[in-house]
Order: sequence, then C-alpha cells, then structure tokens
Amino acid sequence: MVNGLERLKQGLSSLKPSEKKVAQYILDHPQLVLDMPIAMLAKNVSTSEATIIRMCRSLHINGFKELKLSISASLSNHNDAEERYRDISANTSLTDIIQSVANNNLHSIKSTLNLMDEKTIKAAVDLIADARKVVVIGVGASAIVALDFEQKLRRINKWCEALTDSHSQLTSAVHLDEQDVVLAISYSGETKEIVNTLKLAEKNKVNIISLTAYGTNTVQKMSSVNLFVSPIEASIRSGATASRIAQLSVIDILFIGIASLNYEQSINYLDKTREAINKKH
Repeated sequence: MVNGLERLKQGLSSLKPSEKKVAQYILDHPQLVLDMPIAMLAKNVSTSEATIIRMCRSLHINGFKELKLSISASLSNHNDAEERYRDISANTSLTDIIQSVANNNLHSIKSTLNLMDEKTIKAAVDLIADARKVVVIGVGASAIVALDFEQKLRRINKWCEALTDSHSQLTSAVHLDEQDVVLAISYSGETKEIVNTLKLAEKNKVNIISLTAYGTNTVQKMSSVNLFVSPIEASIRSGATASRIAQLSVIDILFIGIASLNYEQSINYLDKTREAINKKH
C-alpha cells in the first residue's frame, strides 16, 4: 500500500489551486478524513466531489476509497521524529557535511519507497522482461542512471542500450516498435530531448516507462507506466545528489525484479560475466 500522506505532501506543489485546497485540508486533518464520506469532505472544503476525484487522479491514486486506505496505512507508520532534508551552507564542517549528505540520501530513498506501488513496479518489470529491446534515455545526471541500468541488464544477457544524447535517442526511436520498451529518465519530466524522443516512440507504439519526480509532468503523461522518486530538488540546492541515489534505488529494484523472473539463468549469466572480468585482471 502506498503512503497516502506522503503522496499528498510531495504532490502538493503540482496540484491545481482547488485540488491543493483539498490536499491541504486532508494533511491538516488526516484522522478526521478517515471517517468522512466524500460528500462531507467536499462540504468541509467548500468544493465538489469531482474536484476530490481529480485530486486523487493527479496524485496517481485510484479514487477516494483508495486514498483513505493509504492514509490509514500512513498513520500507522507515521514517525514524527523523522529528520527533514538539510541543505549545504557556507563554512560547514566536514562532520556536518557527512551527516547532511547521508541524511538527505536516506530520506530521499525512504520518501521514494513511500511513493511506490507494487502493481506499477510489477508492470514495469514485466514490460522490460518481455521486451525485444530496452532503450534507456536520459541526459545530464539522469544519463548516469541510464548507463547503470544498461550495465546491469547486459550482465544478465538482456538487450539494453543507454542513449544519453539527443541525436542517438532520436535515431534509435525511429526504429523501435511495439515489441520494444523505452525507459525515460528525467527528474523534471520536462527535459526537451526526452520529450522529443518520446513523441517518435509514441508514433511507433513503443511501450514507454517513465522515471520522474513525483507529480504531473509531460514525460509522465506520455508513458503507460509511471515510476516516481521523491521531489526534493526544489527544496534543497544539493538535491541532485539525493535524487540520483533515489533513481538508482528504483533501477536496482527493477533489475532485481527482472533477474528474479529467471533466477537460475540470471545467476548463471552473472557468474559468467564476473568470471570474464576476473580473468582479465
């Protein structure tokens, strides 16, 4: 079960004003909302039931009932002592830097896990496992994550190519079809090069999986399966480091999920690649 309060909190900034009003009310009164029918919540917030449903959809939650179930799960696991993200500052001691970076990375991973939905992860794993070709696209910091996934899949003999510049992304997308998968990695979900490549992929009916910051964005809208990481970069200047760690954590989950589908074969491939590298040294 996804963490409903975490989704509300992290998706708040991306909601429309009327939807944000509902989300803020729920965050302020989560226990009360659990006992409310949707009509009562609409009345208390001076809005419509349709707005509440739209808010749920914006947060990738299937309706008000699922939202209440996820809020209930959130309250059961809530920890008020959780530390917030800490930003870099001038003249910071090395001790504080170590603690701050570690805290931000741990918080980013935990917040990302709270956004995960097992059904969505399974859908992504199944699509990638069944694909003829897997093309991973990303630029800048996301390119590092794309290359990591390519290296992992190649070790279990899964055809995968990481493309990190606009020309190679576009020329590759032209030749893909419905047998293939594009994994689009873009923290903002608005990276121009990624969006342009996905337009070509859409025309060829390619299966598209997105990995973006949580919320509504162009890349997410163009994808059939949406994976998210915690949206922290807007709040701290050093956020790019923590968001990359969160993206790599999602990549690791996908890889282990894919490898586990054919466990014995995957172990055999991993042993062979390890042996080949060891012989070289």
